[in-house]
Amino acid sequence: MRSDAKENYHHLLVTARAVVAEEGANASMRDIARKAGVGPATLFRHFPTRDALLDTLLRGSLEELTQKANALESAPSADDALVTWLHEAVAFVRIYSGVVTLMASALSDASSALHASCAGLRSAGTRLLARAQAVGTADKNMTGSDLFALIGALGWIGDQASYSARSDYLFNVIASAILINRPSRDVAMGII
Repeated sequence: MRSDAKENYHHLLVTARAVVAEEGANASMRDIARKAGVGPATLFRHFPTRDALLDTLLRGSLEELTQKANALESAPSADDALVTWLHEAVAFVRIYSGVVTLMASALSDASSALHASCAGLRSAGTRLLARAQAVGTADKNMTGSDLFALIGALGWIGDQASYSARSDYLFNVIASAILINRPSRDVAMGII
C-alpha cells in the first residue's frame, strides 16, 4: 500500500472510531467519509461494507476480550474469572451503541465479516462459563449463547439514561443469578 493510501486508511479508522463511538454502529458511512475529509469512494475502496469497517474497528477489541478469557481460564477461581470477563465484555459493548445487534446478527451469518471475531468471543466466554459450571459455581443450565445475550442486555441497560445509574447494581443482580453457592454478601459488597 502506498504511503498516502496508508495515511488515508489510518485517518479513516481514527475518524470512524470516533463517529461510531458517538453515533453508534449504525453511523452513516457517508458521514464518516465526510468527517474524514474524503469522498465516499475512498472509504468504500478501503471498506466495501459497514461490516467490513466495523470488523476492522472491533476486531482488536474482540480479540483482546477473547485473549483475556483465554488467560482467565487458568485463574484460581473459575467464578471470579467468569465475572471479571463478563464485566469487561459489558464495558466493551457499551462503548459502541448498537454493536450488540450487529454482533448477534454476525453470529448467525457465517458470511459476515464480523462472524469469526464474534464466534471466537462467544466460544471463549462459553469456556469460562463451562469451567465455572464444572466446579459447581455457575448455573448448569446456562449456555454460552445465554451468556452472550446477557452481555448485550447489560450493555443496553447501561446505554439507557433511565437505567444507567443502576447499571452496576443490575450487573451484580445478573452475576448473582449466574453464579451459585456464593455468599450473598459478595453481591452486596460489590465483590462480584
